[in-house]
Amino acid sequence: MSNNINIKNKKAKFEYEFLEKFTAGLQLYGTEIKSIRAGKASIIEGYCYVKDNEVFIKNMYIAEYEQGSYNNHEPRRDRKLLLNRNEIDKLIKKKKDVGLTIVPTLLFINDSGKAKLNIALAKGKKIHDKCCVLIQVLPW
Repeated sequence: MSNNINIKNKKAKFEYEFLEKFTAGLQLYGTEIKSIRAGKASIIEGYCYVKDNEVFIKNMYIAEYEQGSYNNHEPRRDRKLLLNRNEIDKLIKKKKDVGLTIVPTLLFINDSGKAKLNIALAKGKKIHDKCCVLIQVLPW
């Protein structure tokens, strides 16, 4: 099965320094997975949070499925991430540090046809870290 769905969050790499990466499954409805397979999703504005010892992604956009009738999903609902208990405990423990957040980096379909989300524990970059152009002062 050849799946070439790779929805990246290019903004996250620019805004954050990744400290640790995880791969999580997603709890989705049928129309949501069909829209992802059609490539109609975005994780740029999404972020992850912990609630009741579970990890959720908020503000991830998955377009409504065109052939979905009244069974269609809400495009920006909170979706549960499927991680094992050790990974969740590690995220909760490290998230207590000031300035750390959990950001989605890549949404993809694995070889068995399931949607997976790469997330990273990240620290925000300062303005001078984001600058890509070096300015050289000439002494004349």
